[in-house]
Amino acid sequence: MAEPRISSIDGKLAEEFAVPSHVEEVKEKMAAFARNHAEAGRRVVLITSGGTKVPLESRTVRFLDNFSSGRRGAASAEYFIDSGYAVIFLHRHRSLYPYSRMFLTINMLDALQFRGEEGASSNTGEVVVNQQVLPNIAKVLKRYREVKDGELLLPIEFSTLSEYLHLLKAAAQALSTIGSKAMFYLAAAVSDFYIPASEMPEHKIQSSNGPLQLSMKMVPKMLSPLVKEWAPQAFVTSFKLETDATILLDKARRALDTYRHQAVVANVLDSRRGYVVVVTPETQAELILTDEDVKNEVEIEERIVSNLTSAHSKFITQQAV
Repeated sequence: MAEPRISSIDGKLAEEFAVPSHVEEVKEKMAAFARNHAEAGRRVVLITSGGTKVPLESRTVRFLDNFSSGRRGAASAEYFIDSGYAVIFLHRHRSLYPYSRMFLTINMLDALQFRGEEGASSNTGEVVVNQQVLPNIAKVLKRYREVKDGELLLPIEFSTLSEYLHLLKAAAQALSTIGSKAMFYLAAAVSDFYIPASEMPEHKIQSSNGPLQLSMKMVPKMLSPLVKEWAPQAFVTSFKLETDATILLDKARRALDTYRHQAVVANVLDSRRGYVVVVTPETQAELILTDEDVKNEVEIEERIVSNLTSAHSKFITQQAV
């Protein structure tokens, strides 16, 4: 089936996906963030991260979820900031977050110690961090405070597919004002299927009605309007994840041909943390972590960001000619 025309996607968003009540407020906040950093000579990247939730009822009890921890997006945000970018972090509620991500598996109560008077019955005393349980916490906390004080990270949350789509459009329109200084790094795991709001039952689906049969529509592709209409001067990177390595590069190149954006980060499910290929219309770069890299705790996201920031610099130069 042919992809809907750009104009029809705006219509679909308005008619079939509930509009978040705060979308205009968030759009203004993103536009101000982008404008302020661009005026300071800084580039801005929008990172999407985590999975989207597709409700099956208006008053949602049941839903379909695209699982993603958000690890790649959260790690990449840190490396983009280290590379001089300001980051709008459009992320799934409770997915991994920059800087705090490395402490996710730690029970915080085990990492804190209470120091009070021995035998005292009151709760007076002080709480201190056990740095053996939280290694590098001082370094991470210091860097996080620098980022926060510099207003280099703007977090925006979503949960549902509808929220994600509307906020992505709002972000694209907000970043369009800074032209080629904007980059999109679309790492979120977005659902391919949805139930239009008009066709969704209001109340919880009853199991007493028997087996459940769902008829779902295809989610409209957002890359076309983003590249051609909403932010036509921006540098856009999409992600392609496959389980079959033999079709990966072909699908990445097909995406570039179809959407006419700047880069695809192609990876295979089983090796995605140590091997990716960054594909552009002119180049193909394999990024590989060696055993020594893994031993030294190098992350593949550092290599991805380094490759893309270099490509973005060349893109800006070409756009200025």
